[in-house]
Amino acid sequence: MKKANRLLQETSPYLLQHAYNPVDWHPWGEEALTKARTENKPILVSIGYAACHWCHVMEHQSFEHESIAQVMNDNFVCIKVDREERPDVDQIYMDAIHAMGIQGGWPLNVFLNPEAKPFYGGTYFAPQQWVKILQNIAEAYRNHRDELDNSAEQFTEHLNLSELHKYGLQQSESDFNEADFQQLFNSLSARFDKVRGGMGQAPKFPMPVNYAFLLRYYHLTGEQTALDQVVLTLQEMAYGGIYDQAGGGFARYSVDADWLVPHFEKMLYDNGQLVSLYAEAFAVTQNPLFKEVVYETVAFAQRELMSAEGGFYSSLDADSEGEEGKFYVFKKEALQEILGSEEPLFSEYYNITEEGNWEHGVNILHRKTSDEAFARDHKLEVNELKRKVAAWKSKIMAVREKRVRPGLDDKILLSWNALMLKGLADAYKVFGEPDFLTLARQNAQFLLQHLRLDNALFHNYKNGRTTINGFLEDYALLIQALLALYQITFEENWLTEAKKLTDYTIRNFYDETEELFFFTDQTSEKLIARKKEIMDNVVPASNSVMATNLHFLSLFFDQEQYFQLSDAMLAKVKPLVVKEPSFLGNWASLYFLKIKPTAEIALVGSEAESIRQVLGRQFLPNAVLVGTTTDSNLPLLQDREPVNGQTTIFVCYNKACQLPVHTVAEAMEQINQIGN
Repeated sequence: MKKANRLLQETSPYLLQHAYNPVDWHPWGEEALTKARTENKPILVSIGYAACHWCHVMEHQSFEHESIAQVMNDNFVCIKVDREERPDVDQIYMDAIHAMGIQGGWPLNVFLNPEAKPFYGGTYFAPQQWVKILQNIAEAYRNHRDELDNSAEQFTEHLNLSELHKYGLQQSESDFNEADFQQLFNSLSARFDKVRGGMGQAPKFPMPVNYAFLLRYYHLTGEQTALDQVVLTLQEMAYGGIYDQAGGGFARYSVDADWLVPHFEKMLYDNGQLVSLYAEAFAVTQNPLFKEVVYETVAFAQRELMSAEGGFYSSLDADSEGEEGKFYVFKKEALQEILGSEEPLFSEYYNITEEGNWEHGVNILHRKTSDEAFARDHKLEVNELKRKVAAWKSKIMAVREKRVRPGLDDKILLSWNALMLKGLADAYKVFGEPDFLTLARQNAQFLLQHLRLDNALFHNYKNGRTTINGFLEDYALLIQALLALYQITFEENWLTEAKKLTDYTIRNFYDETEELFFFTDQTSEKLIARKKEIMDNVVPASNSVMATNLHFLSLFFDQEQYFQLSDAMLAKVKPLVVKEPSFLGNWASLYFLKIKPTAEIALVGSEAESIRQVLGRQFLPNAVLVGTTTDSNLPLLQDREPVNGQTTIFVCYNKACQLPVHTVAEAMEQINQIGN
């Protein structure tokens, strides 16, 4: 019988996967670090996550083998880290790997001295190579300790360089002009794949923040190429294998340039952001495909990722039964059995072939054309085709229900939940679907009840336990989601909570010397470096989200210092945003907000909610919306009453108000005159 190691006491599914390895794994913490110092041993930190394919491979090939584990245990204090639980630890040692000139990724394996300072590392290693590296490092540590320590000191100095210094960012003037904004778009558009959508070549990641920016750029300038690239990309993704054609929801990325072959893991953070993006794109285009994607993706998240308590789990693995994608793919003969006489039409619709469109003779369901075009080519009514497709999906899902499911990472992360919460709020705003609002309220209540203590947040939750203090991403993304939730409900408690969390964040994360926020709370564990997150990635940088929150909160609460701080933060990174917008897409959307004044739209009267519903269907990215049916102490609603007993709309900019009006059409005319 296998003997458990210390990881058996953890809640992270990734750590629990390694609980019966013969490696004497420790979780990250003072016990392991003290052991290294006491025994004067180097530390091996191995970082991954539950849905990571190559993490599983390295575990099976190396960490499950007694002989390899013996080498690790004899020579190192071995620490396993779930990067999703400890992004602060992952960020530091990933930066260290990059400083060593190594391409980063997961699994991430880094060797540290007993002071937790890194001197060597890499990603995946094959078993023989891994043993050789372990032996070489153990020998070097015994015989050349001074050299390794000197190297570790140099890497640690590099890690403590500020992000602003690293990118040569010294400018701090709040000069946001349309010429630089145009240059920003030109820099981004140079990377467009105008044939299959997305940016650059394979692999392709969704990167929702870039397309959210393009929608805003189009809204401000009317530049058709910006909108065309969004529509092309969102359509190609929705047609491709990266989208689960039967069950809804997106995989993490496509390994090819055509969005056909996904890396099959499904992450909550992608799907939350893509719900927001497709909802916004529908508001701009009215494309029915985008609505279908929103509804199916929300259904996927509710069905496969939502806990009974109202939180969303983190991810689904790429693998099942040891094979990547096995849960999702089909051979043609299996489809003939499932669909009978309908199979030929199904196979044309989803591009199924006898030899398979992927490896080992299997097929990934994907589309190449719209329902309208397919129906026309096959002499079908569109509604008849849609009925057939719905029936096909039901049959496919019924078969999948009998298959071995991919592994579920059932930890609940606050920041990722906040992205799905905002997705639900954005979807409700555009579509008015009551179920979306019910899910959003349920999720928000769960997060505030279980992952908050006073005004401080926790990052993780599982089995009733919260074990890790919140990071800046948790605060920033939850504040963002609460602002969205207020604007679809006019329930002021959400806005109040957002302000409390903002004030806590300023007190505990803000660095006045650089006018940016640290990633960790000043009360959190002290690591060898305290980082700031600037670059927008698959999840937007916590500083860019916080700067945007401050912009909007300054209007909700008439707090000029919030506005000035938002300006200062953007000014710090502005040269990089203009030059490299594909890595700072969310900052680019904040730049959009600074070009023209933000509209303050106040609804007062008994019909405030019904007017809000109509306004919500408009794409108004540069506006804040407040409302009440009675009275309110919010600055934007004070001294505002219905005019002539009718529900009244007040539109203001820069503390100057237009004449009060009573219809959405009149309000939109005022908004469009200012150029929102």
